[in-house]
Amino acid sequence: MTRSRPAAGGGRLVLVPPARLERWLDNAAGRHGAFADVRPDDEGVTVTCADGAVLRLVPPFGWDGPGPAALTRLGTAARSAHRVAVLLVRRGRWAVGVFDGGDLVVSKVDARQVQGRTAAGGWSQQRFARRRGNQTDAVVDHAVGTAVRVLLPHAGSCAALATGGDRGLVDDVLADRRLAPLAALHRLDPVEVGDPTKQELLATPDRFRAVRVRVLDPDDS
Repeated sequence: MTRSRPAAGGGRLVLVPPARLERWLDNAAGRHGAFADVRPDDEGVTVTCADGAVLRLVPPFGWDGPGPAALTRLGTAARSAHRVAVLLVRRGRWAVGVFDGGDLVVSKVDARQVQGRTAAGGWSQQRFARRRGNQTDAVVDHAVGTAVRVLLPHAGSCAALATGGDRGLVDDVLADRRLAPLAALHRLDPVEVGDPTKQELLATPDRFRAVRVRVLDPDDS
């Protein structure tokens, strides 16, 4: 299913998986009327509909820019297979994988216990905070080790890196010098994920491969 949220600068941002783009555009034409103007540029396509709604479509991996049949070519570019490394990290759990298009090539999901919060105060609270901090550091260390074993051998063949979860922990993992080739990859927009389970990992291609569509309805102007 498509995902929608408020867009920076107004309107809403809709993430459309490439396999659903053609149907989504048909539905948009049904809601807003015929596409009165279609203007491609180097980054994407801007569509003005009969009722004044404006759709701005940007594929995640770029495309070959202006030319005829812009929407068809953009859809083709979005469906193209790119090899992408994925790193998902939250407190106590992490998942890594490499996808070729929507197909999983290799993966690893793991977890390490991190204690929750406590209502205790004083020295007890400080000791607990230090212990929890040490446990979080251990999660980062283990996630680094997993990424080194699973992702690093594929970094040279990957076009991009997709991340999700706790951004601070993700950054801590990628700060390890051993992962410099991974951190140097083109970074896609972070994907929204819950706990980094195998199921969440398998769902990421529909998110990082999605065409980003900013929708400005007539009453947004």
